[in-house]
Amino acid sequence: MCCFAESPPQLEGGLTVASASGQFFLIGKYIYDANGERIRFGDFVQQKNQTFHDDFLLLYKEGVMYRINKEKQTCTKKQLSDTFHLMEIPANATTLGQITLGSFSRPGQGLLVNPWTGEIPAADAKYLMSFTAHGCLPISCSYHTPQTGWIAISYFNIIVGIKDPSPLTPPPFCKDATTEIGQTGNFFNAFL
Repeated sequence: MCCFAESPPQLEGGLTVASASGQFFLIGKYIYDANGERIRFGDFVQQKNQTFHDDFLLLYKEGVMYRINKEKQTCTKKQLSDTFHLMEIPANATTLGQITLGSFSRPGQGLLVNPWTGEIPAADAKYLMSFTAHGCLPISCSYHTPQTGWIAISYFNIIVGIKDPSPLTPPPFCKDATTEIGQTGNFFNAFL
């Protein structure tokens, strides 16, 4: 059983993010680098019946978040308001047992998963997350705060390691981006 463990320090793959209100749905790619405290989302977003392509680069050691539009070669920069969180099962989480996604009736039809639940009092948040039983890879996370409501994240096509780390560096056209005064960003409002 994957118990109070963290995921591998470098991952990449796909993800979906959806709000319970239906205000937005995102499907895209992510790169997660715990060693460098960096996350990149390459997004294809539908929000309020609009579709747009934006990337978000969160550089926690530098305390900044970039919103990057490669098509228009534009970049905005905000100060990060949160700290880097490892992709892990929090120490105060409660296990809900072990479940099978799919079926174990035939080989290759099921995935053994450990769901966990808990609260983060400092953020007035609660969560339900699941990780693979072997390898502790993230499968899903549902997260709720009074400000955001429920946000559901699902991970897929996960690769352990990072094939190309260059997207974790701001592109050259971001060099002159100035930090927006009075505007902060964090992991969840990158999706909002």
